[in-house]
Amino acid sequence: MRATLSYTLGRLVLFVAVLELMYLAGARGLLQVGLALLISGIISFVVLSPLRDAMSGSITSRISSFRERLDEGSQAEDDENRDGAASVTERASAGPEAHP
Repeated sequence: MRATLSYTLGRLVLFVAVLELMYLAGARGLLQVGLALLISGIISFVVLSPLRDAMSGSITSRISSFRERLDEGSQAEDDENRDGAASVTERASAGPEAHP
């Protein structure tokens, strides 16, 4: 979460800085925003690469741990269903129950 927040904050700061530079250069309106998006995107590709890699690793580890917990839950559920099926089979093979 921290890596994602720091990368997003870095992108935002970079965008605002380039937006101000475009204003000082004389760009206004949609041209200013478009150029700021393009230029800040190119700069962030190079400058923010370590933060992007950290964010990617963080997200990958969270997804991996989620998948492991999901697999453990599925395995436990499968084991529970197998145990339940075995007890039903045992009761069926014991024969009919006598009712009073």
